[in-house]
Amino acid sequence: QVQLVESGGGSVQAGGSLRLSCATSGVAKVNFCLAWFRQVPGKGREAVARIKVGTDFTYYADFVNGRFTLSRNKATNEMYMQMNDLRIEDTAQYYCAAAPRTGASCPESTSFYPYWGQGTQVFVSS
Repeated sequence: QVQLVESGGGSVQAGGSLRLSCATSGVAKVNFCLAWFRQVPGKGREAVARIKVGTDFTYYADFVNGRFTLSRNKATNEMYMQMNDLRIEDTAQYYCAAAPRTGASCPESTSFYPYWGQGTQVFVSS
């Protein structure tokens, strides 16, 4: 049974930093994809960053533009996303997602990910 629990959200001023964490259980240490998505009211979830568990190869959305860094604790399989230089438009509910990896990459489509956390809110003010 895969379980994902996010933490680390909060309120920060523009230009500030936050570190999101996703504690996992039931996620294999190889051949899995872990991802962060975000969602604002009235819009669909969009992929922020993904990591290929095992090789730890990472993928980032274009809007990240070098501001966020994804990492993974190999011992505990906990995933982290360090977010720097936060912008007002980064305000959203952030979700951790997981899926068994079936191909060479970790897709950005929400439909690929069957496992989701409950989300953590990030609010960036001016």
